[in-house]
Amino acid sequence: MTPASTTLVLKTLTKRADFLAANSGIRNARAGFVLLTRPNGGQGIRFGITVTKKIGNAVVRNRMKRRFRELLRAALPTQGLADHDHVLIGRAGGVERDFHLMAEELSRALERAREGRGDPSGGRRPRKGNRRK
Repeated sequence: MTPASTTLVLKTLTKRADFLAANSGIRNARAGFVLLTRPNGGQGIRFGITVTKKIGNAVVRNRMKRRFRELLRAALPTQGLADHDHVLIGRAGGVERDFHLMAEELSRALERAREGRGDPSGGRRPRKGNRRK
């Protein structure tokens, strides 16, 4: 066997339905990102990245996505949850945040997700469209 054949192949989430489904999983928020994890029914380790226009222009968003992609490619083969979807949602502080600090935060977030612990949802506000009158 060659060394390349023993590496874990990470799959990328491409469908909107997969991103929406991940939103119902475990949520771990950090200063630079939010990590969502959810079982995917035996489809292996998959990941997705979301950075909204609130973060900045296209250059800033693409830089953040590149950093997230590299973080996930380094962490998921060893620390990722088997047969789970992992979605990173960018936050405003993620662009200028130290890369090694974000890697440590991702490790802690993955550890919490592995334990089945997430952030409490009590403090989250509903979206604008879901407000009751």
